[in-house]
Amino acid sequence: MATSPFVGTAGWSYPSWKGLVFPKTTAVAEHPLVEVARRLDTIEINSTFYRHLKPEVARLWMAKVKHNPRFLFTAKLHQTFTHARVLEQSEIRECQDGLLPLLRAKKLGAVLMQFPWSFRFTGENREFLLQLRQEFSAFPLVAEMRHASWMAEEAIGTFIDFGIGFCNIDQPAYTSAMPPTAYLTSPVGYVRLHGRNPDNSLGAFGKDVARTAQHNYLYSPAELQEWKTRIEKINRFAERTFVVFNNDAAGKSYVNALQTRALLTGEYAVAPLSLRRKYPMELEDFAPRFAQQELFAAA
Repeated sequence: MATSPFVGTAGWSYPSWKGLVFPKTTAVAEHPLVEVARRLDTIEINSTFYRHLKPEVARLWMAKVKHNPRFLFTAKLHQTFTHARVLEQSEIRECQDGLLPLLRAKKLGAVLMQFPWSFRFTGENREFLLQLRQEFSAFPLVAEMRHASWMAEEAIGTFIDFGIGFCNIDQPAYTSAMPPTAYLTSPVGYVRLHGRNPDNSLGAFGKDVARTAQHNYLYSPAELQEWKTRIEKINRFAERTFVVFNNDAAGKSYVNALQTRALLTGEYAVAPLSLRRKYPMELEDFAPRFAQQELFAAA
């Protein structure tokens, strides 16, 4: 029987989150992961896309979320492998060394191989994917393919045959973009929502758009409900399902993660006051229960 989906955000270290998701001052503030683990079930480590994780940092992060026994991490594979397509053994070992503490502690739910739009389904790219799968065979791998060619029957068969999870994505519509799907090709279900800002082609056409503009999108309740149906379909057969929001501008991914977790579980975590003030309609039901009762009594 599958557990409830693990819902969270891609990353947590964003300047725009200070004073919204986290306090403005950092002198006496808790580590951001402490705050995240109080309200959400997972976090996707995105820094591993740019630099390898140090084992001691991985152990520190696990200590910061220990108050939530359910909490799991996912992590993005380094761009050296997915974008530069270089498989040097020294790089592979360094990457694995950083992730192994999480894996051994059973706190690593998935490793995401995020490929660019230019990585289309060809015989050569299929072979590279399988080579990468072999190098990281100890890890639960999931692949995010942004080009629609990976929906071909042979491509999906490759995912299933070699135990590679399929990352179902939501993204703006553009030429040959992967559309919304509800595929499950391994025990790990994965959903990644980038927002639908038309300025964000996820690097497909090399648009020179600031990250904050690209990720500036807030999903509506109707759009979240649409994905709820897909997520529940995936989770029905998955051992674990991860739902990750990547629309981080001004805390929007955090808002949508809270909303989606409530949609899926019926549990409404108390959102930070500063975030509720910025998004009063979206987070109306995420206030402390006693405050809602007082408001009702006063009325």
